[in-house]
Amino acid sequence: MTSYKLHYACVSCRVSFKQHAWPQREHLCPNCSGPLLCAGHDFAPPRRRDVRGWSVVAAVLGEGLRYEGLSACGCAKEPEYRPRTRAELRIRRTVATREGLPLSETLSRPDPLTPLTD
Repeated sequence: MTSYKLHYACVSCRVSFKQHAWPQREHLCPNCSGPLLCAGHDFAPPRRRDVRGWSVVAAVLGEGLRYEGLSACGCAKEPEYRPRTRAELRIRRTVATREGLPLSETLSRPDPLTPLTD
């Protein structure tokens, strides 16, 4: 069994790192010494200068979502949907407010108006 590293991101510094997930250890940012947020296995960070892209990442991670797609064994890779632009984020916030749904649920939908099917 292979242990894959997870991506950890510091939204305020706009940096990300790949580290092993140690449950008893808190991951700290080397720049600001703040806690790093676990972004998942399939996180593709925006460029450091892309403030708008990092604002979307902050909203997604702030809702407790991660960028995942790997199965437990690592053989099936189907990335989950996450918004990448501020326009996509704005649409999903509007739908969540109008429909009375949690924001984390609408951020997980490829199309914000169709419900998720399991």
